[in-house]
Amino acid sequence: MVSSMSPPPPSSARPRAEGSPERRRVAVGCGVGAVIETYDFIGFGTAAALYFGDVFFPGSDPTAALLLSFATLGIGFAARPLGGIIAGHLGDRIGRKPVLVGSLLIMGVATVLIGCLPTYQAVGLWAPILLVIVRVVQGLAFGAEWGGAILMTFEHAPWRKRGLYTGITQAGFPVGLLLSNLAFLVSTRTLDGSWAWRVPFLLSAVLIVVGILIRLKIDESPEFEELKESGQVARNPLLEVVRDDWRNVVRAFCLRSAETAGYAVSITFVLSYLDDDAAPDVSGTVSLTALVTAAALGIVATVAWGALSDRIGRRPVYLLGSAVTLLWGVPMFLLIGTESAVLVLVTFVVSYCVCQNALAGVQGAWFSELFATKTRTAGTSLAYQLSAVVSGFTPMIATALYSAIGWTGPAVLFSLYGLLGLLATLLTRETWHARDQASSATIPHTDRSRRTLAPSPSSATHKEH
Repeated sequence: MVSSMSPPPPSSARPRAEGSPERRRVAVGCGVGAVIETYDFIGFGTAAALYFGDVFFPGSDPTAALLLSFATLGIGFAARPLGGIIAGHLGDRIGRKPVLVGSLLIMGVATVLIGCLPTYQAVGLWAPILLVIVRVVQGLAFGAEWGGAILMTFEHAPWRKRGLYTGITQAGFPVGLLLSNLAFLVSTRTLDGSWAWRVPFLLSAVLIVVGILIRLKIDESPEFEELKESGQVARNPLLEVVRDDWRNVVRAFCLRSAETAGYAVSITFVLSYLDDDAAPDVSGTVSLTALVTAAALGIVATVAWGALSDRIGRRPVYLLGSAVTLLWGVPMFLLIGTESAVLVLVTFVVSYCVCQNALAGVQGAWFSELFATKTRTAGTSLAYQLSAVVSGFTPMIATALYSAIGWTGPAVLFSLYGLLGLLATLLTRETWHARDQASSATIPHTDRSRRTLAPSPSSATHKEH
């Protein structure tokens, strides 16, 4: 890495020391969009764990129905890389903002359609077929979401607080998780029949309108505008990042897989595990209440982990979260096995607020700093969304392991994801150092406008080889 005194490479836009005037509005606006997208996408996971096996795959034994339900969940994750590739190309070619608005609109339409789908009892095989089609559309939209939202926030934010600001946008995901599960918690207690799972999807229509209005008012990324004015927009950003920076794509893929696949075991699979005969004394209301509580705490935790990475670096925070994940697999299932409501709550809080949030809170800043501005959307989106294939089918793998060897299978699988995160962290360079932040406090603002201080690809050559 070159020194902070070095000028930025000609192919990179110059980050602003104090961020853009709209930095807070952009962070909140992108976060609101993330809330809506997550509400829609994660709501499907909750419904798959609790309802879809019976609604769309009746006639199968319970385990087979759950496996088929999780398969439809996985298909949506499998579609996310294609959405990320398309959005990454467009984000680096025409701008971040159009991708943000388009992805939110498509997601909203698909989610409302899920709430309108006929059941297997009504139309037979057409029911699961239609479910799969709509889920693929959801996956494409969600795949387009993350890169645009995070990079808009990252490129508007003050460079010294990019962990904090991207953490705010990342916190939109636990907010979406909270709202989604609150909707299901309320619907399961107040509504009967198919309305219990339909209403949460139909309610997203209101959120979509609000989200679109907010995103239309957000200005384009200043770094992308500078890049466009200088005529240095990449002609084929996907090809360039794969050709020139594939190592960082692989590293970010592994870092992200550890977090998202770990979530698939500790949250998505555990919900179905508790709903099964494995924990007969733990009701669906108890498990959803525990998840809602963890999601509420996760809003603060995600921002806090991102802010902490601005003080001590990206790697130390990721190392901590990965290490806890590695050690948490067996204790997680032992605590759940007690069937105590309090210990179930503790389990969800540790699994989500530490194992997941510590990693997610850092990803926005760290992944963005690994790539140059002109290929940043393509690089981050590709790595981030390819990992969705791993996480999307993880609940199905965990279910198969549980059927074959019991709870130790999913427990070991969860710990292996923690090991993957630990190894990937050790092999990925640090992009932020506390001493650089401290030294910037003594530099006058006028000097900052002439010098690029951020230890990121926007201010230093990002290639390692």
